[in-house]
Amino acid sequence: MDEKFFELASELEQARRDEALRLFRERADSGPGRDVCDCGEDIPPARRLAAPSAIRCIACQTIFERTRKCLL
Repeated sequence: MDEKFFELASELEQARRDEALRLFRERADSGPGRDVCDCGEDIPPARRLAAPSAIRCIACQTIFERTRKCLL
């Protein structure tokens, strides 16, 4: 039972790594930044000019940073 559990956990971990790597490559292939945020809204031209590598709008970036601080 334990061996099967660890095997399934390992497979799940590998699937998550593969998905994260796929998403990373997809974003990297699209250039230094993106035109559309994860929320579906366009990233404003002024933001893209100020931060060319931005991948989130200001609101989503703020939420990301606040959430990340809570996790640290």
